[in-house]
Amino acid sequence: MSRVGKRPVAIASGVTANVDGQTVKVKGPKGTLQFTVHDDVSVELKDNVIRVAPRFETKRAQSLYGTARAQIANLVEGVTKGFEKKLEITGVGYRAALQGKNLQLSLGYSHDVVYPIPEGITITVPKPTEINIAGNDSQRVGQVAAEIRDYRPPEPYKGKGVKYADEFIFRKEGKKK
Repeated sequence: MSRVGKRPVAIASGVTANVDGQTVKVKGPKGTLQFTVHDDVSVELKDNVIRVAPRFETKRAQSLYGTARAQIANLVEGVTKGFEKKLEITGVGYRAALQGKNLQLSLGYSHDVVYPIPEGITITVPKPTEINIAGNDSQRVGQVAAEIRDYRPPEPYKGKGVKYADEFIFRKEGKKK
């Protein structure tokens, strides 16, 4: 049994939730999100609490209901607080700038990388070497951060590249004579 799946998801004040079959819709101050739960998992809304349970005693149902509960909890957190990822850029001449609905990155290539900002995601650049990505969908915020990081992942010798703010880059020693 999943320890995560057993815990109920409390609906915060100012948030409305609706369970229609296998679809959970959550609406709050930061927008509306929905998630479709797998058929092996049952979902019920009672007294401003969403409970998730496996429908069958199969290994697949046991593994899916903890994931479904975590996804629903992320929906509730997303429409109340939202999610944020911070990226840091390290390297001489490496910088980021916003130009309209695009993020322009200078990452040591012969050209600037232009990343179009998707709908529902807010990107801010407080300093040329910092990027803040915010939104109400945890998966989309993480995906955008991963796509930006993939343009120039940090290398282990000098640490140059785009990294998450809380990421540790294991440094290697250079060649010896």
